[in-house]
Amino acid sequence: MKKFLTLALCLVASTAVFAQTQVIAHRGFHATQNSVRNSLSALKHAQDLGAYGSECDINETKDGVLIVVHGPMHGEYRVQETDFATLRAKALENGEVLPTLDEYLEQAAKNTRTKLIIEIKDHNTPSRETRVVKNILAAVKKYKLVDDVEYIAFRQHVCDELVKYGPKGIKVAYLNGTLTPEYCKDLGYTGIDYNIGVMQKNPQWIKQCKDLGLIVNVWTVNDPEQIKWCIDQKVDYITTDNPLEVNRQLGK
Repeated sequence: MKKFLTLALCLVASTAVFAQTQVIAHRGFHATQNSVRNSLSALKHAQDLGAYGSECDINETKDGVLIVVHGPMHGEYRVQETDFATLRAKALENGEVLPTLDEYLEQAAKNTRTKLIIEIKDHNTPSRETRVVKNILAAVKKYKLVDDVEYIAFRQHVCDELVKYGPKGIKVAYLNGTLTPEYCKDLGYTGIDYNIGVMQKNPQWIKQCKDLGLIVNVWTVNDPEQIKWCIDQKVDYITTDNPLEVNRQLGK
């Protein structure tokens, strides 16, 4: 009987830890040690911090190279209309080179406790977006990270193509804040990832998502009061530029 009670308590404790709100570092943990957004150092810092996830932005260059950059501009260059060599020659603000998706995946594979949250940026045609989706999925498979990468996008077409071409169990969340949880569920998405302003106007969506088995992520939450609101609402993930404050409020 004593062993049974001990096991039951352990299961309750592990469930509570698993259910706790988790941190996703927005464009990596960049607010530290001479790092910048969407850099390899930002990903490494997020891994060192033990964040649940490190978000990054993926664009395709004019010559078809997948790179990690928010866009639409890198310096004076329009990202999706410029060749990779030209973009690569322009260093990031801290002197690092502009990383490729392959380089990011190689680093992600070194510590899979931190998931890579890939935001696929809008591109100018549906066919180009489909190509980008397929190439990203192929790269993730190449690095054996299928279970360690989650996907987000503002464009519904991108989310639909991820569901269509991705592996069974792929995690896809819609970013734009315009679809109800029920509609996202019907489309085969596994969650919503909406702006803090949208979620505070529609707090009922949090419970609806939980009832539907959908994940709730909220972005980009940096204000301490808004962080507290998200934790009190028991959202699954908080995407933030301030992961240390989120951890502090979570008691980590």
